[in-house]
Amino acid sequence: MSRVAVVTGGGSGMGRSIALQLAADGHRVAVLDIDGDAATSAVTEARNNGGQGIGVRADVGDEASITAAFDEVRSQLGPVGILVTSAAISGFTRLDKISLDEWNRYLAVNLTGTFLSVRSAIPDMVAGGWGRIVTISSAAGQRGAGRQAHYSATKGGVIAMTKSIAIDYAAKGITANTVPPFVIDTPMLREQQQAGKLPPEEYLTQAIPAGRLGSGTDVAELCSYLCSEGAGYVTGQVIGVNGGAVL
Repeated sequence: MSRVAVVTGGGSGMGRSIALQLAADGHRVAVLDIDGDAATSAVTEARNNGGQGIGVRADVGDEASITAAFDEVRSQLGPVGILVTSAAISGFTRLDKISLDEWNRYLAVNLTGTFLSVRSAIPDMVAGGWGRIVTISSAAGQRGAGRQAHYSATKGGVIAMTKSIAIDYAAKGITANTVPPFVIDTPMLREQQQAGKLPPEEYLTQAIPAGRLGSGTDVAELCSYLCSEGAGYVTGQVIGVNGGAVL
């Protein structure tokens, strides 16, 4: 059955792969991204492959922006049945060098942005008696990461929040699960490597039993299942995409 699916951060990286997969699954996909051109580009690619959708510029950390974005989705596509929250920022700063402004920026995008997106989608799901929520967290939220106290804290918060959402809405026909990837080959990862903040691929893969970096497709395939009719009894789960690196 075709649903309206919202993917935040869907203009690039994992979010784009997820949006394209959900479009290929037959859903009408709204790609939300702070980069409006990237959102439009993702939707154009989906349409070129037979999918349907719209691109919407949105700042997930801004309440007015996310409210307006969901209003636009409803007016153009209909009530939201699927939400995947992939919008996030990442970086490396040692704890004693993290300013309060930087800390608050990570909270706003990664944690508050997830909260605002879920809160905006939930009424449609409750009204329809059906919903699928997938939050993209991180292995850093499970085990921490060097020079990423701010990032790890927000992703740990996403994991805990998702479990709470699952408890609150399971009886309403709504599932909520979180996917914490480890090292995924994305433009963001490549940028951090070029900036010298992450080591080269051959070093990173030493920590991954599967012997390779993950791909956006690896994450998207799992999201496809979690957003399907068949995943109705899977909720409150933390399902890693990590090649065996986090057990």
